[in-house]
Amino acid sequence: MGMHTTGTREQWLAARLALLAAEKELTRRSDELARQRQALPWVRIDKAYRFETEGGSAALADLFRGRSQLLVYHFMLGPEYKAGCPSCSAIADGFDGFAVHLANHDVALCAVSRAPLAKLLAYRRRMGWTFPWASSFGSDFNADFNVTVSEEQQREGRVDYNYRREPPARESLAGKTVREWQPRGNEGPVAQIAASTGTDVATYTRERPGMSAFALDDGIVYHTYSTYSRGLDILWGMYPWLDRAPKGRNEAGVWWRRHDEYDGS
Repeated sequence: MGMHTTGTREQWLAARLALLAAEKELTRRSDELARQRQALPWVRIDKAYRFETEGGSAALADLFRGRSQLLVYHFMLGPEYKAGCPSCSAIADGFDGFAVHLANHDVALCAVSRAPLAKLLAYRRRMGWTFPWASSFGSDFNADFNVTVSEEQQREGRVDYNYRREPPARESLAGKTVREWQPRGNEGPVAQIAASTGTDVATYTRERPGMSAFALDDGIVYHTYSTYSRGLDILWGMYPWLDRAPKGRNEAGVWWRRHDEYDGS
């Protein structure tokens, strides 16, 4: 495990109490940020989005399933993918556990992806999940909520994600595989993950992760919040645990897998 600072119980307690003060401040700050999220203005959704679900064709309002609040996870599983994004899959592993609690607190949870419904349901069966999953195939929903990028946007360097314009790729991504896309900064892991979904870098990165919140009031749907990228950290159930483990996240590249791909699973 390597050398680490050691000390007496008294030294540990003194350091722990100092850390506790910082943790309490972070908790108070987090509570304030939650209040700010809830104070954001609601934006009325006037576009008639359609989704394919296990119950048939559905409007956005139908995804609420009788609740007044809806949380959508924008799951990276595009039409060309052979399997869902392993990172999104790690996040989704926790959905079944808390979806029932949300449903009994007036909040519906639903994943939405661009792949056709049959592909979504087949992957859900593989993973052993049961949470609702809707296909936005053929809809503007993913593009309007900035979780799908077109080939034209990629070519022209007009990719907007996480509330900013991304810099153009330094070279064409088309056809790049994990071996052809040399690791540079964070791009190596992206190629590795792309390969695990059966796609190249360009195809994989046309889908983006995110979550969006909606409210249903007097029959009208409102968009209330969206977050992307590191804003999703809190949804990775494993990370709050790792942040409290002795060695923390201790990451070197992409270490996680789909839960049925670990040795001995």
